[in-house]
Amino acid sequence: MGKKIEQTAGRAQLGEFAPDFAHFNDDVLFGENWNNEDISLKTRSLVTVVALMAQGVTDSSLVYHLRNAKASGVSQKEIAAVMTHVAFYAGWPKAWAAFNLAKEVWNDAESEAAGTGAGAGDRPHKDAAMQAHAAGMFFPVGEPNDTYAQFFVGQSYLAPVSTRQVPIYNVTFEPGCRNNWHIHHADAAGGQILVCVAGRGYCQAQGEEPVELVPGSVANIPAGVKHWHGAAPGSWFSHLAIEVPGEGLRTEWLEAVSDEEYGKLA
Repeated sequence: MGKKIEQTAGRAQLGEFAPDFAHFNDDVLFGENWNNEDISLKTRSLVTVVALMAQGVTDSSLVYHLRNAKASGVSQKEIAAVMTHVAFYAGWPKAWAAFNLAKEVWNDAESEAAGTGAGAGDRPHKDAAMQAHAAGMFFPVGEPNDTYAQFFVGQSYLAPVSTRQVPIYNVTFEPGCRNNWHIHHADAAGGQILVCVAGRGYCQAQGEEPVELVPGSVANIPAGVKHWHGAAPGSWFSHLAIEVPGEGLRTEWLEAVSDEEYGKLA
């Protein structure tokens, strides 16, 4: 067993007003339960974060347990994946609120400056602009998207967030980067959902005007619709790409978005 967890907050804050509650908080909840070795401290920390997030608790108690989770070895990728998974069950607004707190815990200024912050080892920062974009985003940038490079104009990066149940990837585009026109085909259901998490970009369906995407924007792309998406000129851009479950899913990659078409964007 590692260092024993000791808690005195109950007695310090409520010792005189509610001594029984203070006793249960310090001696039972933390003194006995948190020191139980049936599950690891890392697992217990994650379970606690999930429970608070599911209830919509976003006060100092969630911040405390997020810090505890980080101190217990939970990485940025792990907390991002866990909270993204929980969002589908607990609610998207709760996830946004929790992510804003988690981002502060994992992306604190001191650790970023020292190169030890969240995702410091997996962010391929090639310049100051990319560093600033990554620092303002909770999800990792990931690795160069070499596998699909032939279907992009410019450099993109890919970071898996969840590869089970519903596949979710964070896709990052350098300024001017966009993917080719393409279609997500499906025999039943299918399609794609894009959620902008940082920067500014666009998504355009064939025959429609481009739609600007900023943090919090959501683009719903039905199966069978020809479209493209990518960064706005002069701006880094990141979005979560969520694959809608269906049957017979496949992607058809088409021609590139021409410089003339792209040049019309602001």
